[in-house]
Amino acid sequence: MKAISRRCIFVLAAGLVLASATTQAALQYPTKPIRVIVPFPAGGGTDIIAREVTNTVAKSTGWVFVVENKPGSGGNLGVDAAAKAPADGYTIVMGQTSNLAINPSLYEQLPYDPLKDLTPISLVASAPLVLVTHVNSPYKTLKDVIQAGKAKPGAINFASPGNGTVAHLGGELLQTTAKVKFTHVPYKGAAQAVNDLMGGQVDLYMASVPTLLGHIKNKRMRPLAVTSPKRLQDLPQVPTVAELGYSGFDTATWFGFVAPAATPKDIVVRLNTEFNKALKSPALATKLNEQGASVLAGTPEAFSALIKQDVGRWASVIKASGTKLD
Repeated sequence: MKAISRRCIFVLAAGLVLASATTQAALQYPTKPIRVIVPFPAGGGTDIIAREVTNTVAKSTGWVFVVENKPGSGGNLGVDAAAKAPADGYTIVMGQTSNLAINPSLYEQLPYDPLKDLTPISLVASAPLVLVTHVNSPYKTLKDVIQAGKAKPGAINFASPGNGTVAHLGGELLQTTAKVKFTHVPYKGAAQAVNDLMGGQVDLYMASVPTLLGHIKNKRMRPLAVTSPKRLQDLPQVPTVAELGYSGFDTATWFGFVAPAATPKDIVVRLNTEFNKALKSPALATKLNEQGASVLAGTPEAFSALIKQDVGRWASVIKASGTKLD
């Protein structure tokens, strides 16, 4: 056996010291408040979900989270700030479908790459959409809509809060899946789109359940289908798109925490563990349900796989539909 050089011993010892220091830092983590960037305004769904989850973790661990709302550029501003922050575990950001999976194909010069510049921590929630029409519409079911759309391509229009939103691209995906052609009518936000749908100026609209549930229950809108894999507790009588013959159709906004790419693995695992514990709380599940979201959890690896999958899926939808920002 060859003698091990003093240099090799030194390198091995240094590696062990570094590994020990990294593990020790993770065990002591956190030693100061954790900055949580929310890339949308305070009071919105993303903000509420981020605060409810971190508040639940704080109650069980004593950790301190400081939420910073940093809206702008479709969520890109806040995510970019997180991507460029020190990778020490003290900056995380609430990512979601739009800024992690859609925007890479929608923006020509996105300042960050979600697959390279960020490391996933944990999924926390998913919010499906509901497809509705106005109460005086001749379309009673999704089947009616598809049949009419195939008979007269482009005659049926569908509204969205704007180009490139999940609601818009969900409508585009439905057209591709069902092999039908609608006419997209983008609005500058949801309020006018909802008003015009109820007034009969547009035929279809797709949005998160809480934003439309009151209108549905008050018979001002007719629900046709939900985009989740299973029927929803709030709308048990409304079928899924998948069960109506379009197997595998699943469109939702998911939410999850990510951190700068070089964040130590031990700290990522520590955060993931605490988030997953919090997500088992019935009280938290109730609060997320009030936002139209269902609890999700899982490993960083599973979240990473979902981001990669959806980046590819929405890139295909955007390319096929020719979607451009206004």
